[in-house]
Amino acid sequence: MSRIDDNMDFVPVRIAVLTVSDTRQMDDDKSGQTLVDRIAAAGHHLAYRKILPDEREQIAGQLRAWCADDAVDVVISTGGTGLTGRDVTVEAHRDVYEKEIDAFGTVFTIVSMQKIGTSAVQSRATAGVAQGTYLFALPGSPGACKDAWDEILSKQLDFRHRPCNFVEIMPRLDEHLRRK
Repeated sequence: MSRIDDNMDFVPVRIAVLTVSDTRQMDDDKSGQTLVDRIAAAGHHLAYRKILPDEREQIAGQLRAWCADDAVDVVISTGGTGLTGRDVTVEAHRDVYEKEIDAFGTVFTIVSMQKIGTSAVQSRATAGVAQGTYLFALPGSPGACKDAWDEILSKQLDFRHRPCNFVEIMPRLDEHLRRK
């Protein structure tokens, strides 16, 4: 069963938050702020925070820049995961991924189903890895960000979480690049 091993030390990670929106500014970015607050409360470090418009190339470019930055271990984006024409965050993430974490979207849907029922089917939350950095794309609602953080990310980004977690394998994410 899933648990926190209190005999182990907490290992903070450096997380960048990207809000994707054509209309949001820092002062009204509730989803981004929800993530920032939870990151701090958990003991992790906010590496960067930025807002970009729903433009695939800009989003992918920012993801690539943060993946290349040694000050970033994890990128969490919020917004642009829906079904409308301007929702291109998932495509931008997939332009960057080396490997997709397929089960993340499935687990997020299961969590969402418990909160919003069949409306969860409209989310395209996704996750992957690039250049040794974890990338998570969450819907743009504060509730979705809370659910993803509270039910999935807070556990998987905690080194003490058992039986396994994302942090413990972080040093090996880019091992294929070091062998060349």
